[in-house]
Amino acid sequence: MDMTPEGILTAWIEGINSGDVEGVLALYAPHAVLIPTFSNKIINTPALLREYFEKLASREQLSVSLHSRKTVVQELGGTLFSVSGLYCWKFIVDEELLSFEARFSYVFDTASSAPVLHHHSSQIPRMLS
Repeated sequence: MDMTPEGILTAWIEGINSGDVEGVLALYAPHAVLIPTFSNKIINTPALLREYFEKLASREQLSVSLHSRKTVVQELGGTLFSVSGLYCWKFIVDEELLSFEARFSYVFDTASSAPVLHHHSSQIPRMLS
């Protein structure tokens, strides 16, 4: 795996799109925190991470695509990086393929074999008029 911030993000997206739950889970540090797109829980244990990603992977036609022009990488110091941006989730709900635009932020440690320390993702709310 390319251990740059962009490479880690690409590996995560490829894992989601191929249904590789084990590969996705391997990216998360044992003490990682996930504030997920499709749950109101804060996930902070390997068991809860597994439960979330297994449930997500069971969605028919699951995919996520990155809006690469909207990705921001910030060096936090040493091997720590923040990566933020927008992506689009798709999967079947009630026999219809739906899209869910979301924003994300990660904290990666590029020196670790399990580089995801923190991941927050939330659906983009409708704008108030």
